[in-house]
Amino acid sequence: MTERISPADAHAKMKAEGYTYVDVRTEEEFAGGHPAGAVNVPFMLTGAAGMEPNAEFMAIMEKAFAHDTAIVVGCKVGGRSARAAAALANAGFTRVLDQRAGWDGSRGTFGELTEPGWSRVEGLPKETGTPPGSSYAEIKKRARGSMRP
Repeated sequence: MTERISPADAHAKMKAEGYTYVDVRTEEEFAGGHPAGAVNVPFMLTGAAGMEPNAEFMAIMEKAFAHDTAIVVGCKVGGRSARAAAALANAGFTRVLDQRAGWDGSRGTFGELTEPGWSRVEGLPKETGTPPGSSYAEIKKRARGSMRP
């Protein structure tokens, strides 16, 4: 099972140990706000019938990142990231952490906030839009050229 960590711990790992934050939300969600320095590789995509698995997710991750790359995976509330982290670990990625509270925060059974997400934690760096090198299109292009960061 993949280790699940808080937003503050994820930030500390990024600063001290060089972890890359892979935001697995949709491109639109990512552009609306994300941890500073994150890159976007959606685990699910918005389709005609709602959210659908991104058939290219694993192929892109395997070409864009070496299996021993230190990665923190995050999403909106922790569900997609938990599934993405498990899939990465099962594919042989050895240094994957799941940022359990996501961007918005973990929710309980009745929708109550149980742990603030990255966007709600004071002092954690945030940005909007798609800074150069962070977009799904750029990561996908780099993966197709097999150029790892």
